[in-house]
Amino acid sequence: QVQLVESGGGMVQAGGSLRLSCVASGRTASSYSMGWFRQAPGKEREFVTVITPTLGNTQYGDSVKGRFTISRDNSKNAVYLQMNSLKPEDTAVYYCAAKFGYYLAATVGAYDYWGQGTQVTVSS
Repeated sequence: QVQLVESGGGMVQAGGSLRLSCVASGRTASSYSMGWFRQAPGKEREFVTVITPTLGNTQYGDSVKGRFTISRDNSKNAVYLQMNSLKPEDTAVYYCAAKFGYYLAATVGAYDYWGQGTQVTVSS
């Protein structure tokens, strides 16, 4: 089992930045690909980004490319999402997810574990 806890959400004006954190406990998080998804009210959960366990290869959703950056610190069992140039359409609950192994997975069903989410609100 892996438990995931997100933090760092909040309210920010358009153009601003936020940094989300996700800390994993339980089995060694360094064996897991870690992803971020988001879900806005009335919409399906959307892929944001993913990072692989050791080489740290990444993939991003089209809507966040060039603005968001994912990173990880395996010594702290943590993954981070730096969000810059935020837009009102980035408003959503952001979820951290874990998938055992080396996968650049972009679908909700591919992931084994999920956090509870953290709210990000971007005002115009």
